[in-house]
Amino acid sequence: MNTIHCLANSTMKSSSRVLLFRRNSPFSGCSLPKSHHFLASNPSNFRISSDHTCKFSSCPLRNLGFRRLIDHAQKFPRVPGPGFGQSRVFSSGSVRRLYVISSVSSDVRSFSTSVETRVNDKNFERIYVQGGINVKPRVLERIDPDETVANNEESRIEVDGKNIYGENAKGVNEGEVLITKREESEAEKEAWKLLRDSVVTYCGSPVGTMAANDPGDKTPLNYDQVFIRDFVPSALAFLLKGEGEIVRNFLLHTLQLQSWEKTVDCYSPGQGLMPASFKVRTVPLDGNNEAHEEVLDPDFGESAIGRVAPVDSGLWWIILLRAYGKITGDYTLQERVDVQTGIKLILNLCLTDGFDMFPSLLVTDGSCMIDRRMGIHGHPLEIQALFYSALRCSREMIIQNDASMNLVRAINNRLSALSFHIREYYWVDMYKINEIYRYKTEEYSTDATNKFNIYPDQIPSWLMDWVPEEGGYLIGNLQPAHMDFRFFTLGNLWSIISSLGTPKQNQGILNTIEAKWDDLVGHMPLKICYPALEYEEWRIITGSDPKNTPWSYHNGGSWPTLLWQFTLACIKMGRPELARKAVADAEKRLPVDRWPEYYDTRNGRFIGKQSRLFQTWTIAGYLTSKMLLENPELATLLFWEEDYELLEICVCGLSNSGRKKCSRLAARSQILV
Repeated sequence: MNTIHCLANSTMKSSSRVLLFRRNSPFSGCSLPKSHHFLASNPSNFRISSDHTCKFSSCPLRNLGFRRLIDHAQKFPRVPGPGFGQSRVFSSGSVRRLYVISSVSSDVRSFSTSVETRVNDKNFERIYVQGGINVKPRVLERIDPDETVANNEESRIEVDGKNIYGENAKGVNEGEVLITKREESEAEKEAWKLLRDSVVTYCGSPVGTMAANDPGDKTPLNYDQVFIRDFVPSALAFLLKGEGEIVRNFLLHTLQLQSWEKTVDCYSPGQGLMPASFKVRTVPLDGNNEAHEEVLDPDFGESAIGRVAPVDSGLWWIILLRAYGKITGDYTLQERVDVQTGIKLILNLCLTDGFDMFPSLLVTDGSCMIDRRMGIHGHPLEIQALFYSALRCSREMIIQNDASMNLVRAINNRLSALSFHIREYYWVDMYKINEIYRYKTEEYSTDATNKFNIYPDQIPSWLMDWVPEEGGYLIGNLQPAHMDFRFFTLGNLWSIISSLGTPKQNQGILNTIEAKWDDLVGHMPLKICYPALEYEEWRIITGSDPKNTPWSYHNGGSWPTLLWQFTLACIKMGRPELARKAVADAEKRLPVDRWPEYYDTRNGRFIGKQSRLFQTWTIAGYLTSKMLLENPELATLLFWEEDYELLEICVCGLSNSGRKKCSRLAARSQILV
C-alpha cells in the first residue's frame, strides 16, 4: 500500500521529520538545505518541525530529468515591499467605503521552468519522468502556513470579515468601492460551523474536508475520506471567504499522491491518474506504542465500488488549481515545476492516441459523479464538459516555451474539435428532434446526414412533449446507433460555465430548466438526471441496483450540491433570479433536514433513503451559492466567455482528403454576436 507517513510522538505532537514513501515519483531521492528562494517552483516537500512550521526543501533538478531555464520575459523573484497593497477602510453605518492605495506594483514570480519532454509525430508531448519503483524515502520540510500565504496576506484587503485578493481588487486601486454589510442568516452560521468541523488535518495543517460528518453515523464507509470532486465546493467557499491555505495544501498533497504506483490485479493505470479520495490514518509506528504516525492513504479506484478509475478527479484538480490562482491572485503555485508537471501528466492521459474516432473522452460507467452503473459508459456529457473546462484551464496555466509548444497546439486542436462535436451532435431542441424523427438510416457516405446511424424509434415518448419551444439541452451521451436523451444537469451546467455550448444553446438550457422547473428543481434543487430509469429499463441498465431505484440517488435523485454550479451558470447568463429562487427553496429545508446528501421522489420531497446527513458538499454548495449571489463579480473569475479564436481553428484536414466542405461552419453560424 502506498502511504505518506508523518511521524509524531505519543502525545500527538508533531515530531521533527516526515518520511514520504512513494513509487514512480517524478521528484524523489534528493534533499538540499533550506532555501526560501525555491518556494515558488519546487515540489511540495515538507518536514515537520517541533514548532509546527513548514518550509520547502529543494532537489537538484538534474536528478529529476528537468532543466531550469530563465525566461527573459519574467523577473527574478523578489519580496514585496512593506507598503504593498496598503488599504484604508472607513466605516459609516451599514455601508463601508473602501479606499485602496497601491504603493508598489510587484510581480512576484519565480524563474520560468520547463519539463524535459520528447515529442513524437503527434501534436502533444510525451512526458518521461525519471525514477522507478525503487526510490528512497524522502525527508521533507513542512510548509509554513504563514510563509505559503505571505503573498496572499500582503495583497488582499479584508472588508466585513471577507478578504478581497489582488485579482479582485483590480479596478479599485486608488478608487472607491461600496460594500454593503449583511448579517449572516442562522442557516449560514450553522453551515459555516459544520463546514469548519468537517476539516481534515494532516500533521497539523488543514488538507481538505471529509465527505460527510454525521456524528450519529456509526458506519461511515468511505464518507470520512477527502474526495477530490467533493472538496471543490468546499474549496470555493473557503477561497471566497479569503481562506486559501487549506486549498493550497489540498492541491499540493493530492499532487504528491498523483505519481504513486496504482495496481489492480497486477495492472497499473497511467501515472497521471489522480486519486478519487484519500484518508488520514493514525497508526502505531513500527509496533512502538510510544509513538504514532499519520498516514495519507489514497484510493485510486482499487477500493471503489466496481473498481472504476476516477476519470473526473484530475479534471476537477486542474479546474480548482485555476480557481485558486484567479481568486487569490497567487499564480506562483501553478507556475511551480511540480505543478506544471502534474498538469501535463493529466493531459497526457487525456490526449493519448487511441482507437476512438471522436474528440470526446471514452470512459466506462461510474467514472464521474455518477459512480455506479447508470448506462453512461461511452462519451457522457459530464466528462466532456469537465474535459473541455480542464483544457481551457490548462491553456491558461501552462508556461509556454519551446518545450510546451506542441502540447499547447494539441490543446487548441482538441478544444476546437470537441466544441464543434458537442455543439453539432449533442444539442437537441424541437427542430433537431423533428430532424432526427425523419432520419434515414444505413447511410454510407462522407456527406451522410445521419452520421451516427441513429434510429428514429429511439426517440422516447416522453421527450416529444417535454422540450419547450424556446429551449433545448445537450443530451447525455452519443455513440454509434445510440443517443441518450436523458437530461444530465451537471454536464449541461458545465457546458454553460465553460462555454462548451454556444451562447444560444446556453440560454436554451436555462430556458428548459425554467420551463421544466417542477421536473428539474421541484421541492429541492436539482435533479442529477431526468427522467429516472424505471421498470425493465432500470433492471437491465442498472443491474437492479437497490440504491439507484427510480427517483433515488443517481437515478433521478435531487442533489443540493448542484446548486453552486447552477448559480454560477445563471450569473454568467445574466439570470441570477433563477438561482435566487432555487437557493431560497433549498434554504427552507436544508437546515431542518440536517443537510442531506440527496433527496428522493420525483419532486424531491423526501430525504434520500440512504442519504448521509451533514453532507459536506451540500453545505459548501449552499454557502458558495450565497456568496456568489452576494458578490456576482467574483463569479466572473470562475467561468469562461466564448472563445471566438477556437471557431477559426480547423484541424480536420478536409482540404487534403478530397471532401468538398467542412461542416464546422455550422457551429460558427450558431454564435450570437
